[in-house]
Amino acid sequence: MGKLQEFEITFTNNKVVYNPGETVSGTVRIKTSHSLQFKAIKVYCVGSCGISSKLNDASWMLEERYLSSTLSVADKGTLPSGEHSFPFQFLIPASVPTSFEGPFGKILYKIRAIIDTPRFSKDYKTQRPFYLLSVLNLNELPDIEKPSCAVTTKKFTYLLVKSGTLMLRAYSDLRGYTPGQVIKLTTEIHNRSGKDTGCVMASLIQRVTYKTKRSVFDLRPIAEVEGARVKAGKHAEWREQIIVPPLPQSGLTGCSLIDTEYFIQVSLKSPEAVVTLPIYIGNIAVNLTPSIPPPHSIAPGAPMPAMPSLSPAVPSAPPVEEALEGELGAGGVASEEISTKSHSQQDPSGVTLSMSPSAFGHASGPVPPLSQHLAQSSDSSAPLFCVSTGATIPFFTETNATPVPTSCPLILPPEYSTWEYPHEPPPTYEESCSSNNSSFNSSMR
Repeated sequence: MGKLQEFEITFTNNKVVYNPGETVSGTVRIKTSHSLQFKAIKVYCVGSCGISSKLNDASWMLEERYLSSTLSVADKGTLPSGEHSFPFQFLIPASVPTSFEGPFGKILYKIRAIIDTPRFSKDYKTQRPFYLLSVLNLNELPDIEKPSCAVTTKKFTYLLVKSGTLMLRAYSDLRGYTPGQVIKLTTEIHNRSGKDTGCVMASLIQRVTYKTKRSVFDLRPIAEVEGARVKAGKHAEWREQIIVPPLPQSGLTGCSLIDTEYFIQVSLKSPEAVVTLPIYIGNIAVNLTPSIPPPHSIAPGAPMPAMPSLSPAVPSAPPVEEALEGELGAGGVASEEISTKSHSQQDPSGVTLSMSPSAFGHASGPVPPLSQHLAQSSDSSAPLFCVSTGATIPFFTETNATPVPTSCPLILPPEYSTWEYPHEPPPTYEESCSSNNSSFNSSMR
C-alpha cells in the first residue's frame, strides 16, 4: 500500500450479526508509514439485493437497495505517520430483510471506507460485510400449531390389468419449526393390491424463487429419509423425524426479489405417488403452552377451565380418503410398521445426529437481542454454530470471536439442483385434495 500500512474496519465487540432496528458500530483503523494527504475520509453503510437469471453471475439484472448511509469521519487534511482510529455507527432500519446468498441472487450488507486523496493520487478503499437476521415469529402465522397434511390415491396396474388401489397419506405434527427442532412425520400407506410397492422417501426441500422477468426456481433437498417397501395387501405406518438445520427463514420479508419456501415431500417410486406438506421455518418457536387465566380472575365458586389437550389432532381427511378407508376397512387389512433404510442426517456410525435447540434462533416469548442470545447459550454438547442467515453465509461460533465456518456434516446439505427456466411448484394441500377428488370420481364411473 505504499504509505498506507493498515486500513481495516473492525466492529464493536467483533459483532457481525445484527437485528433490524439495532445500531452497527465500529472503528476504521489506519496506519501510515509517512504523512498522507487526503480530501476526506468517509464510511458508507450499504445493503442491497441483486438477482440474475444466470448461475453465479455477478452482473445483476434487477436490484433493490435497503441501506445507503454516508458518514464523513475526517475532512480535508493530512494524516501524520502512525496509527489513527475513526469511530462510526449507523442505525439499521426496522424493515430490512434477512441476509441471504444463493446461486442466482444475494441480499448483502457491508461497511465500506474510502480515503479520498488529492487529484492524480490513488484512493484507498476497504470494506467488510455484516449480516442481518430479521426475526420471524411463527406464532404470528395462522393455524401454525396444526398439522400439515396431504393425501393421494393411485390405481395399481400391471400389464394393463388393474390390480388394486393404493392410498398415501402423510402429516407433520406442526406447520412451523425453528432450526434445531424436530419435524415428526407420520406416513400411512394402504396397499390394496397384489403387488409390493417401491421404497418410500421423505425429503425436506427448500424452494427459492428469484423473481426476474422469467422467474428462476431453485430446489434443494435439505434432508432425505428412505423407508422400506410395503407388501401386497398391507396397511403400513412409517414414523420418522427430521432435524431442521440452520436455514434462512420462510418468505424473506422485506425483499421483493427473492422468496424462500419449504415443504416436506413424501413419495413412492412404484406406483408413482407424491404428496407435499407446506411448512414454515422461523426464528421463534410455536408456543404450545395453553393459556390459563390467573386464579384471581376466576369468580368464587366458578369451575376451573379445562386444560386443552396438547396432542395434535388427526387432520380431517378429504372425501376420497373416507371412501377409500371404508373400502380398506372392509377387507381387514393387516397393519405393520415400515422400517427406515437410510437417513441423510446420520454420522458414519449410523447414529442420528442431535443438536440442542438452544443453539439456534429464539425460544417463544419476547425477542432478545441476537448477541445476548448467543452469549447465553452454554450447552457444551451443542455443535459449534448457532445461526445461519443464508445458503452460503458462514455459520457462527457462540463466542465473540471472528466467525468461522463449521464442518458439521449435518448442516452441509447436497448441492443445489437448478433450473434455468420456470419450474412448476408442488401443489398445495387444497389443490392436491381437489385433484384427488376428481381423479377418484372419474375412476368410480
